[in-house]
Amino acid sequence: MGITVFGAVFVDVKGYPLAQYIPGGRNVGYVVQTHGGVARNVAEDIANVELRPTFVSVVDHSGMSTDVIEKLKRHKVKTDYIVRTDDGLGTWLAVFDNNGDVTASISKRPDLTPIIDVLNEHGKEIFEKADSVAVEIDMDVPVLKKIFSLAKEYGKDVYAVVSNMSLAMERRDLLRRCSCVVCNEQEAGMLFSIDCENRAPEEMLEFLKKGIHKAGFEKMVVTLGSHGAVFASKDGESGYVPAQIVDVIDTTGAGDAFFAGCTIGLTYGKTLAESCKIGTRLAASVICTKESVCPRFQPEEFDLHVNVSE
Repeated sequence: MGITVFGAVFVDVKGYPLAQYIPGGRNVGYVVQTHGGVARNVAEDIANVELRPTFVSVVDHSGMSTDVIEKLKRHKVKTDYIVRTDDGLGTWLAVFDNNGDVTASISKRPDLTPIIDVLNEHGKEIFEKADSVAVEIDMDVPVLKKIFSLAKEYGKDVYAVVSNMSLAMERRDLLRRCSCVVCNEQEAGMLFSIDCENRAPEEMLEFLKKGIHKAGFEKMVVTLGSHGAVFASKDGESGYVPAQIVDVIDTTGAGDAFFAGCTIGLTYGKTLAESCKIGTRLAASVICTKESVCPRFQPEEFDLHVNVSE
């Protein structure tokens, strides 16, 4: 079945300036509406490298939700365990500056508790066939506890991505049960109660090597935007991976793609360093605006010998 991804689907409403962006001003620009959500992005990113993930989620009864499911199917994502409810679709509203970075955003989260019913009915078949499990760690606690219980029962590694660190901080006990946690520098600062922004990669790496033991995490990766990422594990593996230089129009989804790449690597036998390189490569392909600079890659590019015959 490949990697199984749990999490939300969002509609992303994104505004871009046509002239110099003025914070607090009335900026002339354009607005686009796209499929979003961290977990949905991750599932699609995994599928984009010719793997076949399973996505367990909730959507509503709208045409947008139908479009989401149909697009995932076209990417060969298994969607059998997506259910429809009245409040199953989230919304993310964001404004971008001229560098493609988010300057402000508001999100409305969907109700993901129906996933518990899916797991009560289909948990055995989902987890028996999963190569690993990827979760949004800020989901509802009862949903997460059910996922972690089944992962332990069937011996599956769980990889955690953060979409809301304020909520994730309330789930520290579950973070410690993950095989790897991936977050950005601002989120790491919240998690460890220090200022991690604008630290040099070398400084951030030294801090992470010490902090991972105090936090009780197996493995952790902290992304540093255009400066790349640092990683560390409790067994001593640590290092730094630089970012790839690309032309950028929108950085949305780069962190999700990085997490997808890390999860792919760790699931299929790569070291943490190798997995971060896969994440960096996949993140670059998401934010890149020139196909000639950032072509799509295949599993064979990183010697990923994965059975995708299903």
